[in-house]
Amino acid sequence: MSKQARHMHLGAFLFGVGHHVSAWRYPDTEAAGILDPSFYERFAQTAERGKFDMLFLADSLALLGRSPAHTVSVRPEPITLLSYLAGVTSRIGLAATVSTTYHEPYNLAREFATLDHLSGGRAAWNVVTSSRNEEAANFSQERHPEHAVRYARAKEFIKAAAALWDSWEDDAIIADRASGQFAHPDKVHRIDHQGSFFKIRGPLNAPRPPQGRPVIIQAGASEAGRLLAAETAEVVFTAWQTIEEAQLFYGNVKSLLARFGRTPDQLKIMPGIFPVIGTSEAEAREKEQALQQLVLPEVGLSMLSGSLNVDLSGYPLDGPLPELPELEAVNGGKSRFQLVADMARRDGLTIRQLIYRVTGARGHRTIHGTPVQIADQLEAWFTQAACDGFNIMPPYLPGGLDEFVDQVIPELQNRGLFRTEYNGTTLREHLGLHRPTSRFSRTSEASSASL
Repeated sequence: MSKQARHMHLGAFLFGVGHHVSAWRYPDTEAAGILDPSFYERFAQTAERGKFDMLFLADSLALLGRSPAHTVSVRPEPITLLSYLAGVTSRIGLAATVSTTYHEPYNLAREFATLDHLSGGRAAWNVVTSSRNEEAANFSQERHPEHAVRYARAKEFIKAAAALWDSWEDDAIIADRASGQFAHPDKVHRIDHQGSFFKIRGPLNAPRPPQGRPVIIQAGASEAGRLLAAETAEVVFTAWQTIEEAQLFYGNVKSLLARFGRTPDQLKIMPGIFPVIGTSEAEAREKEQALQQLVLPEVGLSMLSGSLNVDLSGYPLDGPLPELPELEAVNGGKSRFQLVADMARRDGLTIRQLIYRVTGARGHRTIHGTPVQIADQLEAWFTQAACDGFNIMPPYLPGGLDEFVDQVIPELQNRGLFRTEYNGTTLREHLGLHRPTSRFSRTSEASSASL
């Protein structure tokens, strides 16, 4: 029997009205639809028509940027929106970003269990620790917690949430009208979690999710982030500019899995890609340039300053970056800081040139060209051990996703690199991930209880 071809995994990144900071000013963008249900329905249904594994909803707990005057700072609450989209789709996975720094395990476990039930097993949780003091200020805190504290809390948070999802065994509900017994009491368990950050009695007041547990996604590339991913994540979203960097990261994180009793196929690595598609490479670059010309300098400086934790407002746009703080002194997103700083040093970029890199792909890789050229670049990374797939970040919506689905997806399918139909109904099935058994089940395997 011939071995089944390896297919790449694809996520559709939903970020406002497009990933470019000036997407809302672009003529082909539907900027007024930011809270119109039809805007989100179209995005989700288009991604599902393209057979994407999942749609990925980013989130922040504060306004993005220093002012709402020039950027789209509206962010719908992820669980609410994805619960709505579960009703207008049938197969595509639904990934929500929720911070472990400003939530509690019980509430989060209940929300994701409900989303998984409503969607028939399509929920995923993108675990973030947040990175900005502005978020702390919205939760009665004067300062964002230190990086090491945030990751320690995140690790315990994930363990507690996993225990809550396991607290109902799969066959706990009997619903026997004749006897009057709804659930088997011996199959609903207190978790009695006591740790450094949380004390939780349990059990959850929602039955076990269809997937056992929602798929766990993580995005950190710092040392702490890599270790957290190797121990707890099932998908990693990451950002790299070169195939060599991506290969090093891929090999490093996959090698860490054995430390936690896991195998390489239990974790999918999906870097972000910002595709600008045209009938020719020249047309694609003209399209990107049109977007870049819409960027106001103050918006670009604000974004770049936020990425680097340095106020750049007093420096000349066509000059180099000033001296940056050491990585150890950064208390925000360490991996994004390192990525942008390395990009500037490697390519000798001025502040203005770096702004263009950050306001479009936001540190992720930009690829230009025809559908064939885009597919060529995706194939190279996928077949040369740099990734298991990609998180696609359309520059503007809805057209940017339409172009990818209608023009690039068929090219990938013709090459045998991507599915032509869904083979399952749950996100775990799309990703080729096993369904974990409850740690409280008598037949539970030790590996499934490791969280």
